Amino acid sequence: MTQVTVLKGQTLRFSSNPFLGNWGDAIDFKSRGAVAMADGKILDHGEADIVVAKFPQADVRDYGSDLIMAGFVDAHVHYPQTAIIASWGKRLIDWLNGYTFPEEMKFNNDDYATDIAGRYLDLALAHGTTSVASYCTIHPQSVDAFFTQAEARQMRVVAGKTCMDRNAPDGLCDTAQSAYDDSKTLLDRWHKRGRAEYAITPRFSPTSTPDQLAAMGALWAEHPSCLMQTHLSEQTDEITWVRELFPNARDYLDTYEQFGLLGAKGLYGHAIHLEPREIDRLKELNAGIVHCPTSNTFIGSGLFDLMGLAGTGHRVGLATDTGGGSSFSMLRTMAAAYEIGQLHGTAIHPSQLLWLATVGSARSLHMDDKIGNIDKDLEADLVVIDLASTRAIEQRYAAAKDEWSAIFPTIMMGDDRAIRSVWVNGSEVS
Repeated sequence: MTQVTVLKGQTLRFSSNPFLGNWGDAIDFKSRGAVAMADGKILDHGEADIVVAKFPQADVRDYGSDLIMAGFVDAHVHYPQTAIIASWGKRLIDWLNGYTFPEEMKFNNDDYATDIAGRYLDLALAHGTTSVASYCTIHPQSVDAFFTQAEARQMRVVAGKTCMDRNAPDGLCDTAQSAYDDSKTLLDRWHKRGRAEYAITPRFSPTSTPDQLAAMGALWAEHPSCLMQTHLSEQTDEITWVRELFPNARDYLDTYEQFGLLGAKGLYGHAIHLEPREIDRLKELNAGIVHCPTSNTFIGSGLFDLMGLAGTGHRVGLATDTGGGSSFSMLRTMAAAYEIGQLHGTAIHPSQLLWLATVGSARSLHMDDKIGNIDKDLEADLVVIDLASTRAIEQRYAAAKDEWSAIFPTIMMGDDRAIRSVWVNGSEVS
């Protein structure tokens, strides 16, 4: 065994899902806690004095009153949109045509793809995010660049080549066959290599012909250990467009289901405007749904029904949706999820927000046996959060009556200044 490292501070872990029962029963919070780790894995956790005594030769890092918890897991991003984040004034289709597609054309350049991949991952880490699921572009080198840069940082990531063969510029269109061939080659190269996993990635039904959707469904059937990621019911005008393109489909979800692209390892971004049949079918298959709140408000998509889905047992994760989302921060993303919940008439508890950003997202990626929590034998991806990082937050923290009134101001007002330290695979990276 290599050197044992023990982190001391306030610790937060989850023993169950706070959406399904009393949130207080789901939390294990220790005001004087510790986490021990070595060889990239968590060895132990608990009261600080007990953990330190078990490992007398450990390198002990004392973070005082800072909060130690699992690193954030961002379940839906577009790393190629890093440079266009916070672009003004478009809805979804206009955003794609005006900003996204012109930017993604640049990723046929290896150096540009490598630069943006590294930039994105460094920004994610600076905000306490230790794992992400990303769309790449149609260019195979965009996938290689992302996985290579993530491997250099020892991050656990999911990614895939975005596939489109219609309703996009010529320079961003492949074919059903080339999408299958390229995706299979990349899958064989990267899936399960180190901490990397491949996701079969049709962008969404409007940009794939039935032939391409069928090809992606066939590839997924051949490689069922992979995730499949796409978009679902983000905006009402998008849904109208889907109805026009697929007149025989029962609903938007059926445009995936009829081509073999619906399953438990499917990851469906946004899912705002769902029909009752779609809700029931997603629940029946235990498929993953990803809430992207800053994107939904920034692009004007609508209000995701978090409590109606997570509260009834759907597999739900949380995501920034870079760069349709307006922040790289999962703290800001949790704040936006809270605000959308308020508009739905539900005050989402801080424990539920933190669960979504860690265990919930890891669960949506079928990685909760590896990341997203503090438990023995899980991978040692951790974030240390300063709960008094700015003057505005500090004055609220000083008046806190309990742990939740101490943590909630950082969820609502925190950013990268709140990230004291980040540990990836057991090593400190910032």
